[in-house]
Amino acid sequence: MEKKTVGLTQDAGYQIGVRKTLAAGQEQLWSYLTSPAGLGIWLGKVKEWELAPKKAYRTEEGIAGELRVVKPNEQIRLTWQPEGWDKPSTIQIRLIAAAEGRTTVSFHQEHLSSQQTRAQMKLRFEEALSQLAEFVED
Repeated sequence: MEKKTVGLTQDAGYQIGVRKTLAAGQEQLWSYLTSPAGLGIWLGKVKEWELAPKKAYRTEEGIAGELRVVKPNEQIRLTWQPEGWDKPSTIQIRLIAAAEGRTTVSFHQEHLSSQQTRAQMKLRFEEALSQLAEFVED
C-alpha cells in the first residue's frame, strides 16, 4: 500500500487549509480583512487595492496577483505569486456564518510547489488567524 503525502492533491499540487471560528459577525470580519491593517496580516502591505474581480495587486513585499472572485462578506479568491515562484498559487478566504454572531474564517491555498512551501503557508495563515482573533478580542 502506497503512503499518501499530506496535502498533495491529484490536480492542484500541494494545498493547505486552516480555519477558526471567531465571536464576530461576517460584516465585521470582512471589513477588517479588507482594510489596510487586515490585508497586512494575510496578504501584505498593498498601496493600491480595488476589491473587484480581474483587478491586479502588488504588495510591498513583492507578492503579485489578481482577484478572481469577490463576494462581499463571504468570499475572496485570488492568485498569489511571490517573487521567485515559477507559478502562482490560488488563495481563497471564506467567511461562514456560525451560531449566534460567530463566523468561521477559512483560508485555503492550492497549487503550492512543495511540502516545505505548504508548511510555510500553513504557519502564515495560522498566524493570520491568531492576529484576527486578537483583533476580535480587543
